[in-house]
Amino acid sequence: MTKIEIISGFLGAGKTTLIKKLLKEVFAGEKVVLIENEFGEIGIDGGFLKESGVQITEMNSGCICCSLVGDFGTALKEVIETYAPDRILIEPSGVGKLSDVTRAVQGVAAHEPVELNSSVTVVDGQKCRMYMKNFGEFFNNQVEHAGTIVISRTQKMSDEKVEACVDMLREKNPTATIITTPWDELKGEQIMAAMEHQDLLMKEDLEAEHDHDEECGCGCHDHDHEHHHDHDHDHDHHHDHDHDHDHDHHHDHDHHHHHADEVFTSWGKETPHKYSEEQLRAILKKLSEDDDCGIVLRAKGIVPCTDGSWLHFDMVPEEFEIRHGAADYTGRLCVIGSHLDDEELTKVFELA
Repeated sequence: MTKIEIISGFLGAGKTTLIKKLLKEVFAGEKVVLIENEFGEIGIDGGFLKESGVQITEMNSGCICCSLVGDFGTALKEVIETYAPDRILIEPSGVGKLSDVTRAVQGVAAHEPVELNSSVTVVDGQKCRMYMKNFGEFFNNQVEHAGTIVISRTQKMSDEKVEACVDMLREKNPTATIITTPWDELKGEQIMAAMEHQDLLMKEDLEAEHDHDEECGCGCHDHDHEHHHDHDHDHDHHHDHDHDHDHDHHHDHDHHHHHADEVFTSWGKETPHKYSEEQLRAILKKLSEDDDCGIVLRAKGIVPCTDGSWLHFDMVPEEFEIRHGAADYTGRLCVIGSHLDDEELTKVFELA
């Protein structure tokens, strides 16, 4: 029987970091498939997809990574039948609804030898309030349907902030196991034990969710789309800023039912354009501090530097990091957000 672990989280929460820790400390020696179900422009973390909608890449120690866009259920079946892995880790898009992913897994589990072992949501503790307020329909869905919630960046937060974050999450999900200890202080096995402590709660939750969806699936109360934001994507960073920039022009989509591509969009470019570290820092500072290009929720990329090295960058609201890393075949940029202005982004990245 193949065990399936779903590791979800909003853009930039740190899902990939958690997965790397589990692969190294818990699943070493197992035959593991990691499925990344990306929302738009991908290509920074993995390759573009083949026509079948699934691309398989061998990773270290018997782990296979597969990216897919499209019919998730079909691709999942294909992976099970082709590889018969011990374990499948699913990393949904940062703006994917956990209820949708869980339902797709349950659908496959009805006919294939797999079981949903855990359903985890990673939450950036510093941004919990802002995301809950501005992108509630997507953020809250991930929180409400998790068996375990792992809060990231707690080492950067005061005790009061951590407690306030836990209270907000508890209000949305009274039964989940919530991990607040910084990951570095925990062994992967401890995290896994918390993830597996979910048993019957999820089944009841899913049945309730399914009934609700049948009831309101007509979409008849869904026609006021003017105020939604376009959007898409996900990852990890550090700065000690503790702001809650509540962009007042966002709306809480809690009472609506939208697909991620109605609310989020992505912008991606391949370019040989060289940037100095100072230039790139100024660009990311601008993207993270004002809304001229739209509401940027995630930006990441690999670009050539004017000094001959390569710069890897990653940004979430109010935080970004730049590091020197390996060369790529050409520079690549990816921005995910809401109401993105393609023309303005092209100008800001000096490609116009």
